[in-house]
Amino acid sequence: MPHLGLVTVVVRDYDEAIAHYRDALGFELREDTPRGDGGRWVVVAPPGSRETALLLARAATEDQRARVGDQTGGRVGWFLTTDDFDRDHARMTAAGVTFLEPPRHEPYGTVAVFSDLYGNRWDLIQPADA
Repeated sequence: MPHLGLVTVVVRDYDEAIAHYRDALGFELREDTPRGDGGRWVVVAPPGSRETALLLARAATEDQRARVGDQTGGRVGWFLTTDDFDRDHARMTAAGVTFLEPPRHEPYGTVAVFSDLYGNRWDLIQPADA
């Protein structure tokens, strides 16, 4: 059965992006392979994630650089699901992650919007059925 394997996030710098996703968001560095063109194949994912991961792609053109941090036009573009909202919210806050709102309880779960290193908007969400 097909599945979504990688989603690209355009970044300014590989190392700063790795540090942010690993240290602030708690992701694992799954791959960091040099490519012949001076680029790198960098893959990060939440611990235990089996199918979908992020490909951190350094912006290579002016058009790509202009989109760093605004890849979804200001909308939430990624949804980080947790089984313990309070634990992960506290850990991320302590690591310097900027939450753009206080946690709120919705019929579908507990959620708060945060921004990554570049300003891309994410939801941290614990589904109601978790």
